[in-house]
Amino acid sequence: MNPAWIDARRAWSRQDAMDATLALADRLQHAGMRVVASLMDNGVAWAVLDRACRNAGVVHVPLPLFFTSEQIDHALGLSGADALVCPASMARRWPEAPIDAVVVAQEPLACVWLPRPAAPPVLPPGTAKVTFTSGTTGTPKGVCLSEAGLQAVAQSVAQTLGPLGVRRHLCALPLAVLLEDVAGLQAAWAAGATAIVLPLATLGWQGSSSFDMARFHATVTAHAPDSLILLPQMLAAWVAYLASRQQRAPASLRFVAVGGAPVGAELIARARLLGLPVYEGYGLSEGGSVQTLNHPGADRPGSVGRPLPHARVRVAADGELEVSGALMLGYLGGAEAASPPGVWWPTGDLGEIDDEGFVHVRGRKKNVLITAYGRNVSPEWVETRLRVQPGIAQAVVFGDGQPALGAVLWPMAADLDDALLRRAVEAVNATLPDYAQLRHWTRACAPLNDTSGLATANGRPRRDAILAAHPHLFPTEELLS
Repeated sequence: MNPAWIDARRAWSRQDAMDATLALADRLQHAGMRVVASLMDNGVAWAVLDRACRNAGVVHVPLPLFFTSEQIDHALGLSGADALVCPASMARRWPEAPIDAVVVAQEPLACVWLPRPAAPPVLPPGTAKVTFTSGTTGTPKGVCLSEAGLQAVAQSVAQTLGPLGVRRHLCALPLAVLLEDVAGLQAAWAAGATAIVLPLATLGWQGSSSFDMARFHATVTAHAPDSLILLPQMLAAWVAYLASRQQRAPASLRFVAVGGAPVGAELIARARLLGLPVYEGYGLSEGGSVQTLNHPGADRPGSVGRPLPHARVRVAADGELEVSGALMLGYLGGAEAASPPGVWWPTGDLGEIDDEGFVHVRGRKKNVLITAYGRNVSPEWVETRLRVQPGIAQAVVFGDGQPALGAVLWPMAADLDDALLRRAVEAVNATLPDYAQLRHWTRACAPLNDTSGLATANGRPRRDAILAAHPHLFPTEELLS
């Protein structure tokens, strides 16, 4: 048998997967569905529903489990979903909704179907999927994507990684997040590889911002995948875990992609010394998830790689990176749905492209700090260097209008003392020019996550909220000297 998907119970062959997909697609069509939202854990049920929506010409709106009730209600209303598929336990949130059991391949799944009264959605023509991304305000914004665009990205990833012979990919990120959906699940399907789709708790996820690295390492070792996609914080925690136990990465791994935030050449180097074949990439939801990627044979640590075959990247006159290829159709709702992007999309990131075509991201355009001495500093530049230091899990840098920069730091473990954080700051300062060095720092009053209100649900720091929560970061009496 050549499995297409593996879940916690059994392996699904490609024929199993297609039979289940066709059966559910037929049901969707007979029910007259236009838009179906899902609120589901990783698993074969998610994959079957996603492919069934594609086959039936139904728009799929996958919602992450870490969304708040307000974010879920906002997304459901804005998308005009005709039905929501979710675990029975979650259906209690909507006691007024009738429940219809969802059956895939004659096997009842632990999900129910909730029909919803919905107004016709305002969608750009050709929309196949809507992915919601929460920005720094936490209000999700719906990005409308076409099936052709999504497949172009998946095929591009599969083509680029083809020489590595990846046969087993373990989905380590939520499938409701576009990166794992397209560059993981769909790229594996396009390459004829097996995707291992396990419940997130099996992989060590505890909510959206806590992680059990021992469990993750054990699961990866047990399932022996060839490839993974990680977030930088997951990679940093794995490197620390392996180093503290003098262990090496599972020998099965051939390729580990890392993206979603700056990684840094130092963390890449430390990971590779432990046997982790790590390569940094870059992309955004408006471009279908991935635009650039390092890989064996085209690798420059510290960069985010060269553009993938489907994508182009250029630098605007003001230093902002712009991307083209497989762009979104528009944003969900209102006038924005009728305003598709042009050929090039501004990413909001500052960067440059070197002589060999490798793209280097220098930070967010809107986050650039201008110190009291008139020096422009990207906080992400300093934050990336802080996060690779032993003991530092999260770091956010401030200093707009200040004589010197300051940072709010959250340690890897609650029992780490401030002396370790101080040494980390000193080590980073030794690598930076004077105008980018940290004169001030403080231990964060709470973890920088959505629970504390100091980050969005997908981990982006709420900079204004963090600064307001740490009013003594900058001494009021400090003057220019």
